[in-house]
Amino acid sequence: MIKYAFILLTGLLLAACSSDSSDNYVPKPKGFPRLDLPTPAYKLIDPTHPYQFEYNTIARILPDTFARSEPDWIFINYPTFKASVQLTYKPVGNNVTKLRAMLEDSYKLAARHNIKAYAIEQRKVRLKSGLEASIIDLSGEVPSQVQFITTDSTTHFMRGALYFNTATENDSLQPVIQYIRKDIMHMLNTLKWRK
Repeated sequence: MIKYAFILLTGLLLAACSSDSSDNYVPKPKGFPRLDLPTPAYKLIDPTHPYQFEYNTIARILPDTFARSEPDWIFINYPTFKASVQLTYKPVGNNVTKLRAMLEDSYKLAARHNIKAYAIEQRKVRLKSGLEASIIDLSGEVPSQVQFITTDSTTHFMRGALYFNTATENDSLQPVIQYIRKDIMHMLNTLKWRK
């Protein structure tokens, strides 16, 4: 009796493990987290700095608290995305040598990403105010995917860089990078220097 039960059980197991292709298990590819990107709505930054612009209402304006930060340095923080745009502002003081040094420092900071970047694209953009901005897009596993520089060349200088506080690969962050990039362009197109 036990012998017949063993044969029956073995037969059932073999039938269950058929080689029919419809029963083959194929693992699903690794997915990316779903991102629901809100429709942007903008508001004007508080008039406490020598610049003024509109920023997305899902972001918060935070002071830059690094040891070497200056009074008008801020973060446009996106808590939902664990991202921030760091803005550094410096007065030019109608000093061409000082402006040249600030520009060189900004380009050196962007060039530091050459080790991990597989592409760096820089282009000049004419803003609605008539000013120009230099937009630097970096591709690859870099800490900052979008950077920009703008100045009126006599009084004001601003540099910005997008940073994520997450270990997620940039490929899966691409929709968020593009979303914040549009916010950066809106910010630059509404930028006005205060006197």
